[in-house]
Amino acid sequence: MTNEEGIEGELRSRIRQQAQRLAEEFSGIFGVETIQRVADESYLLLRPNARLTEYVPLLVYRFARERLRAQAQMEGAMSKEQPEVLFVCVHNAGRSQMAAVLTAHLSEGKVHVRSAGSTPANEINPQVIGAMAELGLDLSQEFPKPLTDDVVQAADVVITMGCGDACPIFPGKRYLDWVVDDPAGQPIDVVRRIRDEIRGRVEGLLAELQIRTSGS
Repeated sequence: MTNEEGIEGELRSRIRQQAQRLAEEFSGIFGVETIQRVADESYLLLRPNARLTEYVPLLVYRFARERLRAQAQMEGAMSKEQPEVLFVCVHNAGRSQMAAVLTAHLSEGKVHVRSAGSTPANEINPQVIGAMAELGLDLSQEFPKPLTDDVVQAADVVITMGCGDACPIFPGKRYLDWVVDDPAGQPIDVVRRIRDEIRGRVEGLLAELQIRTSGS
């Protein structure tokens, strides 16, 4: 066995452990086989962009958990207690990540937020992490996620940010396109301007959803 095969085998073993953890969380909603399939698919989707091998099983758990929740909501096995908003950009490394964390923060958790990328990057833009940290918002534990049909179908509002036609269209969803500059390769002062523009758009969205924002 090569060293690479050994690492792959160890990863899959740890991913199976995460699948068992998910099976306990979604007991009575999904069978073990379904959960293992979603975990395996999530691993394959994340693997090309995984930052560090040691973190892959945890990232798979978090990504698969969101997908399973989305599927359960679509099937009516899990109730929607909050509006579901999905932000989509190309790399899920800047605009959509900022929008998601600002929405969660300003709504004080009254909105369930997801974000994804049509072509996810390897990591979050460090300038974006820094700009959000200035507001006391931590993006350091977030990671770019691929766009999947299940999270789109579970959303009430889908907001695209420069990803063109990559986002699938499903009936009954509200789609918005926010034209916002890409922070990739920009200096911190430009990233701050983009951050503040996104914040303003998020505040407008929450007002439309009749969600009272923090500080208002």
